Amino acid sequence: MNNSAEKKLALTHLWVAFGAFGLAAVMGLYQVIERSGFFGFLESRAVYYASVSTHGVLMGFVLTTFFIMGFGYYTATSSLKMPVWNLSFAWVGFGVSLSGVVMAALPLLGGAASVLFTFYPPMQAHPLFYIGATLLVVGSWFWCVSMIVMYTQWKNANPGIAVPLAMFATTANAILWLWTSVGVAVEVLFQLIPWSLGWIDSIDPGLARTLFAWTLHPIVYFWLIPTYTAFYCLVPKQAGGFLFSDEMARAAFILLVVFSLPIGFHHLYMDPEQGHGWKILHAVGTFVVTLPTFITGFTVIASLEIAGRLNGGKGLFGWIAALPWTNPMVLAIILGLLMLIFGGFGGLVNASYAMNAMVHNTAWVSGHFHLIFGGTTVIMYFGVAYYLWPILSGKPLFCKAMAVKQLWTWFIGMIIMTTPWHILGLLGQPRRIDSVNYNNLLTLSWEPYEVTMMFGGAILLYSSALLLINLYKTQMGTEAYQGEIEYAEPIHAPDDLPEYLNSFKLWNIVIAVFMLIAFGYPILQFFLMETFGSGRWGV
Repeated sequence: MNNSAEKKLALTHLWVAFGAFGLAAVMGLYQVIERSGFFGFLESRAVYYASVSTHGVLMGFVLTTFFIMGFGYYTATSSLKMPVWNLSFAWVGFGVSLSGVVMAALPLLGGAASVLFTFYPPMQAHPLFYIGATLLVVGSWFWCVSMIVMYTQWKNANPGIAVPLAMFATTANAILWLWTSVGVAVEVLFQLIPWSLGWIDSIDPGLARTLFAWTLHPIVYFWLIPTYTAFYCLVPKQAGGFLFSDEMARAAFILLVVFSLPIGFHHLYMDPEQGHGWKILHAVGTFVVTLPTFITGFTVIASLEIAGRLNGGKGLFGWIAALPWTNPMVLAIILGLLMLIFGGFGGLVNASYAMNAMVHNTAWVSGHFHLIFGGTTVIMYFGVAYYLWPILSGKPLFCKAMAVKQLWTWFIGMIIMTTPWHILGLLGQPRRIDSVNYNNLLTLSWEPYEVTMMFGGAILLYSSALLLINLYKTQMGTEAYQGEIEYAEPIHAPDDLPEYLNSFKLWNIVIAVFMLIAFGYPILQFFLMETFGSGRWGV
């Protein structure tokens, strides 16, 4: 199959993703320097908050969405061995998303949307920001439709046969995104856009925060599932081994989708609009969603051990040294798993009702988020990029040694930057502030960590430059490269797979029930009673 059109589609999405990443990395270093208070000439509240908001949008929405779509399109066509369904439809989706990014960028860069990349009233952004963000999401729905149609077409043409794991995971992510984006879409369309345009005088912040909670936590798994897809489907082959269990991988993806959706109120523990019972229900669900993470950790490490022993590793831990540490994909997962361990511990603290009260809205939260997202998730995006760029561009990777160096510097920089944030959170430093000059005692206790944090940010920017230079040089290379993506084979092929591990029909019903239980009354209550003087109907 000649898939040059699909490769071009995927590569275009990925260039937008990493272009946004490069801009965001520059802003990130500025923020840690400005926030330290050591450089008075850089201090500007307006510039700082505009930078934080733009940095968050570029990293959290643009990098992720375009990477996921690009990776998904090529995963679908390569694993199913069929062309992208309706290529024109896919390009329209790309255009809609990109136009939304450009539209949102105008007020962001102009300081008219400094709402910290969240959708929390009473902070209000310019209408163009909300409209642009909406278009970005709508464009991503084109991708979701394409993935589900291709999955369905292949399944109908191959009855009783297991859908390739990579496509099963990609479809799971499309379904997750359709479900979870409903919350923020309803908030933006029916509250924030009319409010920002002056069509309504006020909105209920409690309802807005509840709707955003619908999206806020599951979106993390929307970002993470491509990483897990690489864990299961690419890394074992690159390490020289086999996938330990195809069935456990499918179970993990199903559990991620089912249990990541009906949670989110751990972000509202300190908010008054939801009762304690609902918060506890969501807290239990938050701990349950750690189960697929444990399954993934076990299955992926078992797959790596198989590879290490096939490579000649002896003894209890000798297989670790026998892994190909200079392979960017393998190195990325090793470093990513290390950051997942530390970041996951912080997540358990955030999800715990009592412990959360100690770190809520402190620098701890920023440290945890960057370690999980900027660490585990994004470092695997790098690994995937190094693997796919030669395949998509038809040019060999410019410098493998530079890729290895970039991954190590990203890991080191992330650890150096996020560790002080965790400590500063325990020392009481708030997040979402542009200055740390509170009083002499606090400033003295925070200063060593602010200095350390700046070094971490500088290393991360250097690492970002290495990535972009390597990808650009690869794209501009003159040598030719011919190769296609190679998926890992499981030790035991899933020949007799039960339908509940090969289909999402049952799981969509389960999700609908769980969402009704978790969000039904918590949303309905705003339409049944007057809340905080805003009147009924949430406006």
